[in-house]
Amino acid sequence: MKALIQRVQHASVEVEGHCVGAIERGLLALIGVEKGDDETRADRLLHKLLHYRVFGDDAGKMNLDLRQVDGGLLLVSQFTLAADTRKGLRPSFSSAASPDEGERLYHYLRQQAEERWPKVAGGEFGADMQVSLVNDGPVTFLLES
Repeated sequence: MKALIQRVQHASVEVEGHCVGAIERGLLALIGVEKGDDETRADRLLHKLLHYRVFGDDAGKMNLDLRQVDGGLLLVSQFTLAADTRKGLRPSFSSAASPDEGERLYHYLRQQAEERWPKVAGGEFGADMQVSLVNDGPVTFLLES
């Protein structure tokens, strides 16, 4: 599994003009599911999401994690993160999980996140979503499990 995370001042996701998820300070995580991913990889990714130190401490160093700053976590499924872009001028999605498996693991990740952290929001799997954010820094990392 992959997560493209962005440290944000606030972020939201809309479907058909309606806000389906929003957070204030925290992390926006765009989630890509690949063939071979399973619950173990989802659990490892969630551990990284909750514990990755990307927030500044009093000295301005990235030493604090999401929980330490009481931040929100906005999970948004993003099929295109599984693309192979190494060859040619058109992405290949041969490494992406099937839609059913991608949806199952995205929902598993979200459920596990909600059980471990009270400030979790999410998008709608497979929907045409509009994501708005103010990237804080900017700070962006690609996490893989």
